[in-house]
Amino acid sequence: MAPNATARANHERLFPGHVSTLAVTDPELIEVFDNFAFDEVRRGSRLDERTRLLAQLAAMIAIGAVSEFRVMLGAALTVGVSPVEAKEVVYHAVPYVGMARVFDFLHSANEVLTARGVDLPLEGHASTTPATRLAHGRAVQEQVIGGAAVAEMYAAAPADEQALQRLLSANAFGDHVARGGLDLATRELLTFSMLASLGGCEPQIRGHVAANLRVGNDRACLLDTITQLLPFIGYPRTLNALRVLDGAAPAAPTKEVPV
Repeated sequence: MAPNATARANHERLFPGHVSTLAVTDPELIEVFDNFAFDEVRRGSRLDERTRLLAQLAAMIAIGAVSEFRVMLGAALTVGVSPVEAKEVVYHAVPYVGMARVFDFLHSANEVLTARGVDLPLEGHASTTPATRLAHGRAVQEQVIGGAAVAEMYAAAPADEQALQRLLSANAFGDHVARGGLDLATRELLTFSMLASLGGCEPQIRGHVAANLRVGNDRACLLDTITQLLPFIGYPRTLNALRVLDGAAPAAPTKEVPV
């Protein structure tokens, strides 16, 4: 039992010289998985290796897969994801999955980076201060979601929920989305990846499909991303995300072929 030549070549590029212990103990499953994850789902993919791995790392944080995160973080660093980019994936996850889940991933990332000789802490990439985070965060929120949509969210919120709207602008967008280290389109793709992987976030996925379109990630990019996450998050969450994508950004009508 062995993965096919393409799967082996892709695996070797990500994990040079590494032989999985599961390939010894569970060869049938690993053959199927490696052929699927490292060959089949990649056919026709437009995502570059770095973007694929960033999205997969975000998904692994969302589903709580610490061990797989460590392995794939090593692969990401091997193919050129920078330590800053890797850490920013983890930081970006905080407003979407919560610090309680991110905590273990932060320590795991630090251990992987330290083992590779990276000195911590890295250079800071905050773009706001306590005095500017609300205003700047709302400006970034409007850039991502649209000014009218943000104004409507504030207007629709009851008086006792206005503080939550300000927290969303200042914390989620000002403290996290507005950070440097990753461009805005990449951050939105990470958000989409995490929401799809969490499950039960269909309303938020719908909003962030629209946000991705605003920042330049088209339907093909989002569909490609869902496909690359499939081996790691399974079919139910993938199909739920696909259903939202089809509703929010439908495919172009199929052209009839003349008979």
